[in-house]
Amino acid sequence: MSHPEASTPSTTTSSSERSPRSDRGEPQSDRGKPRVSLAIATAFGLGYLPSAPGTFGSLAGMILAMSPLWFMTLAALALGVIIGITNVSLGSLTLDGFVFCQCLLTVGVALVGVWTADRASKYWGTKDPQKVVIDEVSGQHLALLLGGFWPWNAPPTSFPSYDHPILWSSHPLGLSMVFSPNWKYLLLGFILFRVFDIWKPFPARQAESLPGGLGIMADDWIAGIYAALGLWIARAVGI
Repeated sequence: MSHPEASTPSTTTSSSERSPRSDRGEPQSDRGKPRVSLAIATAFGLGYLPSAPGTFGSLAGMILAMSPLWFMTLAALALGVIIGITNVSLGSLTLDGFVFCQCLLTVGVALVGVWTADRASKYWGTKDPQKVVIDEVSGQHLALLLGGFWPWNAPPTSFPSYDHPILWSSHPLGLSMVFSPNWKYLLLGFILFRVFDIWKPFPARQAESLPGGLGIMADDWIAGIYAALGLWIARAVGI
């Protein structure tokens, strides 16, 4: 007499129970790894530092703000000539070419940051991975850019080589940075941004609930705006 075979528990695991990531958000496989997005999102490796990656991301934002100066310095050393940045005409006025480049840089980093932060977040399986620091880079750069626009009614500065005024040439990230970098402004902007980025005053913390990469980036933009307001006050009292 044959007996029915005893049923044995299945050792297979359904796809819904099998997690491709560890508890720390680390992917188990490099298959499909968005390498370019991760490189940008981590500020080319700064996010992998074991301590204070956000602080180093902010330092990268400061370096980014001074990139026109680095560009001119490296060009002068490599080619033996000084390469300037063309100013932008606005009717009867001319906008400082450095400031114009900084504005384009701010928008570009913000857009790329949203995209890469979103891809990194999905790859690591966490809402706001600590290794993503492109948000600090973008927020710090925004703080230094906006903070230099005070006062709004500042008169344009004229240079002997131009026959018309150059608007915002006295901006700390403008042409004046080439001749006399304002280190106090940069240091204060860095400190203020770090304070507001950690504090997250309203509505920075609420902005973290926004979907995808926008939620990762938006709170740092708000911290950057607060830091810029602090820079306005500091410049108003002569710091």
